Amino acid sequence: MGVFDRLRLDGKTVFITGGSRGLGREIALALAEAGADITLAARSAESLQRTAGDIRALGRKATVIVADMADPATCEAACARAVEEAGCFDILVNNIGGRRVNLGLEEMPLDQWHRLLDLNLTSTFLCCKHMGGAMIRRGQGGRIINLASINAMVAGRNIQGRHYEAAKAGVLMLTRSLAVDWARHGITVNAICPGIFATEPNRIWAEKNPAIIEAYVQTIPMGKLGEPEDLGPLAVYLASDAARYMTGAGLVIDGGYTCL
Repeated sequence: MGVFDRLRLDGKTVFITGGSRGLGREIALALAEAGADITLAARSAESLQRTAGDIRALGRKATVIVADMADPATCEAACARAVEEAGCFDILVNNIGGRRVNLGLEEMPLDQWHRLLDLNLTSTFLCCKHMGGAMIRRGQGGRIINLASINAMVAGRNIQGRHYEAAKAGVLMLTRSLAVDWARHGITVNAICPGIFATEPNRIWAEKNPAIIEAYVQTIPMGKLGEPEDLGPLAVYLASDAARYMTGAGLVIDGGYTCL
């Protein structure tokens, strides 16, 4: 089998959270272009249908589940429904997350802390539990890709909301732990750790906070924000047979930001 053949995902099925917009959308489209059929779970029915249509235009199957995967009970129900309908998925991409609030830890209410940890960490745990559990029961291995962040390793500058750093560090360590536990089942578990990318929410945030973004960009050796489509090829690699010996890794893609 040639190198490029090993990157193909023909016949594979993917479950991706938050796959209708931003980085999740680009990952979903990249995996579909490589040959996979995609199930998308997200809150917005409109954006889900738009992305599903783009996947179908690539000749792949697309299924949508409208669900707030940040809510633990809803997340579990969505996972159970997906597994019941599909049997098992070959690839799981845990993508949902975000800082959402720029609030100092000393001011953050406990219930808000819990909600944001559910968004960034508990959702990953629950999807791994249900989808990874199905992979184990099937006995044919699988691929799990968790979206962590460079803030799993370094604190964000000139911004508050340290729930994000705490949760993404948890995602990275959960990734490593599951990689050890599930290697014997033929399941690889890896994390992608992006820097700041020019997603729609980040573009909106940048318009409201131009000084912070400008200062941030000046600290990136490549001198620019990442483009969402730059993340897709990395996800294809981790999902494919080309990465069959890689597990427990946290791959940084940040234009060199964490090198400084």
